[in-house]
Amino acid sequence: MSGHVIAVSRAAEYTFSKPVQDSIRLIEGLGVEGDAHNGKTVKHRHRMKKDPTVPNLRQVHLIHTELFEELRPQGFDLLPGQIGENITTEGIDLLGLPTGAQLKIGEACIEITGLRNPCYQLDDFQAGLMQATLDKDADGKLIVKAGIMGIVLAGGEIRAGVAISVELPPEPHLPLEIV
Repeated sequence: MSGHVIAVSRAAEYTFSKPVQDSIRLIEGLGVEGDAHNGKTVKHRHRMKKDPTVPNLRQVHLIHTELFEELRPQGFDLLPGQIGENITTEGIDLLGLPTGAQLKIGEACIEITGLRNPCYQLDDFQAGLMQATLDKDADGKLIVKAGIMGIVLAGGEIRAGVAISVELPPEPHLPLEIV
């Protein structure tokens, strides 16, 4: 399985959307240099209130551009960075990856920790967007499509056009859960 980077984004302040950049630098064990969510411990504001010492499993947020295409016929016109992702990808079924999968992007490596939980900010951005990122499979199990989260195992610079390769963890594979 392989794909490539469509765009990279970061924001130094806590904002919902993140401006697209020419490049971003990933820092091992911390996340995206200059991004508000960079750090060893949790940086999600709601989670920091509960316990600021918890490890940061949400250092990097990735979304597949195929989600934008899926949502367009429903009236959602989304562009990279607009719903808070750091890396917008194409060609990889991000939601189908197991926990612990590794994405090799140039010299950088991200280990996938889980799913992004959709929140009310999606609806603040575009009415109905939160519900549009939720679905149910044939068995009625909830499908969360708002992207995936990961931690940085190896740092490096990332820019649009860079290839992404996937390394799966040993079996049995564990499905992604919200982190």
